[in-house]
Amino acid sequence: MSSKRLHAATLIALLLLAGVPASAQRRVPKNLSGVRGFNYMAAGGSGHLEHWQKYSAAETERDLDWAQRLQLNQMRVLIPYQAWAQDKAALKKNLQHLVRAANQRGIGVMPTLMYARGQAADKSLWPETRAFAADLISAVGKEPGLTFWDASNEPDCCALPPSPANRQRMEHALYMVKALQELDPVTPVTIGATFADNLPEYGDTEDVLSFHNYLPTRGAIAADIAKAKAYAAKVNKPLINTEIGCIARANPYDVALEEHMKAGVGWYIWELMITHSWGTIHGVFHPDGAIRDPTIVAALLGMFRDRHEDVMPSVPDREGFVTRAVANNKKWLADAGATWERGLDLAEISANLLEAGQLIAMYDPPTRTVDLLRKGAPNMPALRGAIEKYTAILEPFQLPSNDPTRGRPPANSH
Repeated sequence: MSSKRLHAATLIALLLLAGVPASAQRRVPKNLSGVRGFNYMAAGGSGHLEHWQKYSAAETERDLDWAQRLQLNQMRVLIPYQAWAQDKAALKKNLQHLVRAANQRGIGVMPTLMYARGQAADKSLWPETRAFAADLISAVGKEPGLTFWDASNEPDCCALPPSPANRQRMEHALYMVKALQELDPVTPVTIGATFADNLPEYGDTEDVLSFHNYLPTRGAIAADIAKAKAYAAKVNKPLINTEIGCIARANPYDVALEEHMKAGVGWYIWELMITHSWGTIHGVFHPDGAIRDPTIVAALLGMFRDRHEDVMPSVPDREGFVTRAVANNKKWLADAGATWERGLDLAEISANLLEAGQLIAMYDPPTRTVDLLRKGAPNMPALRGAIEKYTAILEPFQLPSNDPTRGRPPANSH
């Protein structure tokens, strides 16, 4: 047992002896602004149930190593009731492994309970969900890597104000908060609210407030954060955002992260891995460790693209490389005897200039196109098409030979 855990256990024992109510024993942090988290599911899975059915210890440890490289310190993982019902022993063993592997890397874990269809709507089934929670607590409740319980993911989804169906799920979520608090007197409990507007629906019960934000403009994101912070201050409870970041909802990772960092609100991105489930619009890492977008990684580390008024523009033709590339490309295109290898080199030079100068959208990086051409059988029409495309994009960035932005800096400029 770590010294921190031992201290907490000793404190709990003293409080119990003193007759202090259980709510006072819970280790609820006062400030969660330092939370740098991620939601997690293995890349190969097509859903949270399959994640646990095909759980791989080696894959989990590899993914957590990547998270550690990004200096992430919290993880949220969703656990379906069905995974527990199908094989309780396997789920508990795998969850324990995940929590311990995360703790070894300085990453805390927030398990999020998911329920079977119809359970929240039928109160006669609620004891089943309590038993589910109790068994998870028996597996990891005393693990030092356990930091929070999430009683329910978005029970208010997705209407404002909540619909009658939402209300049933929200009532069950509050029931599960109380169940988790009774069964685990130490670990803070939250509910992942879909909207900051719905935080007051849960705030009197949960220990930590958490909301989600996929809003499409900086102003909307900032206003939503301010609303959540105001409510948190009113009820004097810590606040986190447990889901942000989606390339398809005009909620870019770098924008969402910057706004939360500026506001001093801890966050969990959705999600670490590019999965078969949400991978087309969410995620940082591919299964081989390659990343979707370097700006996401930079933002996770607190570094953001320069969007200021006085930004220094790039000058990709400062030393004439763009001009030479355009001239060489046109010469190759006009040559009836043009060679495959020379064309590949020209295409790669053009691709490098386009990417380094940020002159082209990176949805499908030009260097990937060139790499695929190199690996395949010679395909002159495809190569010509690529060079024609790259030349047309580069051409407007050529500078006249007498342009003052050309050339090397003065000798005394260093």
